[in-house]
Amino acid sequence: MSDAPAPEEKLSYRLISGPDNREFCERISNALAEGYVLHGSPAATFNGTSVIVAQAVVLPAAIASADAAVADAVDDLESSGEDLEFDGEGHA
Repeated sequence: MSDAPAPEEKLSYRLISGPDNREFCERISNALAEGYVLHGSPAATFNGTSVIVAQAVVLPAAIASADAAVADAVDDLESSGEDLEFDGEGHA
């Protein structure tokens, strides 16, 4: 029997940030090699000394799971028979 710790489960979402340098690009490249995909556009700011960048990455399975949950919720609403109208403010 092994007492070795179980490998950490990959997070579905990660926000990688840091100075805009080669190390940051390597961190993003490593995440892509691990199966993550870019999510949204990168962000950049200046902290008074250097440019700080951030990039969100997600696992494709997380996107598929979220899409399936939304589809199920829509199906549930449609099958309930209720006639809901959108009020223009995010409320039905």
